[in-house]
Amino acid sequence: MKFHDREHAGRLLGVKLDGDRYQDAVVLGLTRGGIPVALEVARQIGAPLDILVVRKISLPGPPEQAIGAIAEGGATFMNPTVMRETGVAAEEAAALAEAEVEELSRRVRLYRGERPAPHLAGRTAIVVDDGVVTGVSARAAGRAVRQRGARRVVLAAPVVAAAAEPELRRDFDEVVALETPAELFAIGDWYQRYEEVGDEEVLACLRRGYEEDEWREPRAGA
Repeated sequence: MKFHDREHAGRLLGVKLDGDRYQDAVVLGLTRGGIPVALEVARQIGAPLDILVVRKISLPGPPEQAIGAIAEGGATFMNPTVMRETGVAAEEAAALAEAEVEELSRRVRLYRGERPAPHLAGRTAIVVDDGVVTGVSARAAGRAVRQRGARRVVLAAPVVAAAAEPELRRDFDEVVALETPAELFAIGDWYQRYEEVGDEEVLACLRRGYEEDEWREPRAGA
């Protein structure tokens, strides 16, 4: 299946998730590409929307090669296979992660402003992205929400590489995908329209999500 755009993929993903199974859920879109998908998921299952800011940690110079990722709150995931193959020492990886902290913090301030991060303790956190190839960003996100006390951590994405799924289950209780291809080279190949998501689109999605959550009636058991 090829998705029209992120919104189309999010609606289909929300239907598959089935809101009745997630009465206490919070939907967290990974910035930036996961936010338009997450907005539609939140609408479909009737859950509040928020963000989770994640930055990939990449080796300098072309071609860009991600060795891991860091999420807001400081949770990190380093791919041991890539580190071993590239000869990156733990100290160098830590320095590369530290270099991403300033931009990560800037985005948290820009997107969330004075609004506090959602309370996750004892709840289900549904982490949403527009696709997963290696899983480094998703795994950092999974660890971040686990640290914040989420009772159950779910990863949801329209397309997830089959090879990544077993490793993803180390940090997620459940992985939900519409497509799990044996070969996934680029997420954009699965979309008819796959444009870069900028800060303004992220903020617009969040405003709509916050507004809709304010008038949404509480669900039984929520």
